[in-house]
Amino acid sequence: MTSPALSDIQTLGQLLANAQHRLEQAGIANAAQEARWLLAYALKMKHHELASRSEQLVTAEQLARVMSMVRRRESREPLQYILGSQEFCGLDFSVTPAVLIPRPETELLIQETVREGGFAEGAVLVDVGTGSGCVAVTLATILSGMRIFALDCSHDALSVARGNAERHGVSDKIIWREGDLLSPLRDCSVAGAVDAIISNPPYIAEADWAGLQPEVRDYEPRCALLAGLQGIEFHDRLIRDSKEFLVPGGLLIMELGLGQASLVRRVAEDAGGYTGLQTVKDEAGIERVFIARRACEAPNHG
Repeated sequence: MTSPALSDIQTLGQLLANAQHRLEQAGIANAAQEARWLLAYALKMKHHELASRSEQLVTAEQLARVMSMVRRRESREPLQYILGSQEFCGLDFSVTPAVLIPRPETELLIQETVREGGFAEGAVLVDVGTGSGCVAVTLATILSGMRIFALDCSHDALSVARGNAERHGVSDKIIWREGDLLSPLRDCSVAGAVDAIISNPPYIAEADWAGLQPEVRDYEPRCALLAGLQGIEFHDRLIRDSKEFLVPGGLLIMELGLGQASLVRRVAEDAGGYTGLQTVKDEAGIERVFIARRACEAPNHG
């Protein structure tokens, strides 16, 4: 069944059918649901209203607004950038092309930080590569009495993250710093005093870049995705650099890409200074989170 041509569209129902058909033709897997989301957003309606008002006539302005968004999605721009938001751990986060879109598997970072933490009042937590701020902001809403540093090399990403912190009422709990990985901490007098370093670092290998979905490859920030030849270059640096900042027993928790667990474990073993190396699988059975603890220094009897 073909959808009505643009020139024939007169009702909401016809507009929805046209939008769904165009998204299907563009290869969008969840075309029916996405068409409803786009119409509801563009027309400022509730989803159930689209069905109950399917015979309502569409104005020229409404038609133009919806088709503008449909064309963006047809070109494979991520739905989250068009709608301007993404849910994460039950919270709504603003997202722009300056930040990586939060993924459900990254919620494991939150779960494991809280589960492993046992943080005392005044504990220092660091979110490296904060992006939208989803990790730092979510932790700030869950944990009280913490000092949370959120670091990113992108000024624009930090602006988005700050906005999300304000949105969820935790601006006063987070210290924002711009710079490369852990380097901003060197001016913060926290060497040897950090209780947890949490990161979803870039982990796409260069050889895998061309095969990514166009939504990811063509629209999300390359600097938040591409790691280098191996895909674990940032994990390597974090493992080596975190030792300077973590307290004995402090946590290093990082998200992993598919098949990277054994490589990252080997880096940690070679670097030394860590104990309790473990991985946690996501719902798809992929080893998604790597956890290590800063080893307590052995007493020097020499």
